[in-house]
Amino acid sequence: YRTLSAFVRFVMDVFFREVAVEGKEHVPADRGGLLVAWHPNGLIDPALILAHFPGRIVFGARDGLLRWPIIGWMMRIIGTVPIYRASDKTALSEEERSEANRRSLGALAKELNDGSFSALFPEGLSHDNPHLSPLKTGAARLYYLARELNQTDKPPVIIPVGLHYDRKHIFRSSVLVTFHEPMELPAELDIDPNASESEQAQRDRVEQLTEGIEKTLIKVVRATDGWELHRLMHRARTLIRAEHEARFGTPLDQSSVINRNLLFAQIWHGYQARRASHPEAIERLRHIVDRYDRILKTLRLSDEHLDTDSKLTSPIYFVLVLLRAFAVYVLLPPFLAFGFVVNAPVHFLIKWAARRYSTADKDTATVKILAGFVLYPLAWLVAAVLAILLHDRLHLLFPAIPDTPVLIGLLTLALAIVSGILVLNYSLLEKRTRDALRTRLTRRQRRTSVERLLKLRAEIFDQLMALKEGLALPDNVTDVLD
Repeated sequence: YRTLSAFVRFVMDVFFREVAVEGKEHVPADRGGLLVAWHPNGLIDPALILAHFPGRIVFGARDGLLRWPIIGWMMRIIGTVPIYRASDKTALSEEERSEANRRSLGALAKELNDGSFSALFPEGLSHDNPHLSPLKTGAARLYYLARELNQTDKPPVIIPVGLHYDRKHIFRSSVLVTFHEPMELPAELDIDPNASESEQAQRDRVEQLTEGIEKTLIKVVRATDGWELHRLMHRARTLIRAEHEARFGTPLDQSSVINRNLLFAQIWHGYQARRASHPEAIERLRHIVDRYDRILKTLRLSDEHLDTDSKLTSPIYFVLVLLRAFAVYVLLPPFLAFGFVVNAPVHFLIKWAARRYSTADKDTATVKILAGFVLYPLAWLVAAVLAILLHDRLHLLFPAIPDTPVLIGLLTLALAIVSGILVLNYSLLEKRTRDALRTRLTRRQRRTSVERLLKLRAEIFDQLMALKEGLALPDNVTDVLD
């Protein structure tokens, strides 16, 4: 189990540029419990939880996943318990499927009672929405089964887990995993394992707990009605950072995924509170932020670019930008040519596979990871073998090459790996260089529009700060349930 979880953690660290984990201290060491999370990114969601949970964890997953090659074997190794869905088990009757699920929940409940943790995604499916899908009752039923087995004064807990992706299907993006404090259940949802109650009372309690889990997860994931509102909240986040730096000279630190998510959480909580108390003001503010966002995108600028006037008009800055562009577009490409030759075919093959086999964005990262960890090493090995086979010809063309086939193969393998990494970083460097050139030209050509945007940004900032007054906003990404 430890070996497999370490391997999964390595895979996640390769795919994501930054994996931040918060709230491990909220996981009790003296009892077991249930982790509940939303499900926006296919198999990546359980992989992140497995990789970073501070203890042993048992998953419940749909039966079909356990029959996948490699993935299914790995899931069985860590003791994953199958969950049977009607859409997967059409050959089974409703009674047979229910009985199979009862056995699965019983096995998971025993794990909880023995001090382990189980993880379920109560939505029952992965999706691409910025909000939760309707929750199933499996998580609540599992919790009460574990409570019935528990004969101690330390009952299992329910811990909400937040999974926050910058861009979930993009290689080398960022993700934040938050383990929140255990849910506090109201007295009416508690049970006495020794007391008997009707089946209807049990069903009602399961429904109420499911509603409680849903309300908690809505806060944890900062759910929005649609992607437009979600996008505008992120625009408000970057706007606040840029205006704060322009006014006070000190930027709000948004370099880490933790800080970015904290500011987004504050905006989300402020929006929810003021939508109830100041609905008209919130609606007006949404329209203004949307107009600001559309103009900014039309100019192809970011919030920070609006404040770089002194640099943009400086001859020294212009020369530095030109030198940077010369290095990026002239000097580096020859050194990266080998990396492109070896890795580009694999890159495009993986992109094709992601489009071909991903039914939705939620599956893209999973397909990329599975394909990448097979195809990239294979491409590097093929390049090394070809270098060995073609050693004599290469040595004639380039006498400086060592006259040792095996050494040439090892050097080719190392160069393929290193150049592949450089290619990834080059794309980011090229984008930043292109942005610097475009920003300078755009600012000089469209000064009037930019000045209007600066005024609009300041107006939005003032309105946001006014609406914030008197609100108790979270100080930590794990405090969003307060």
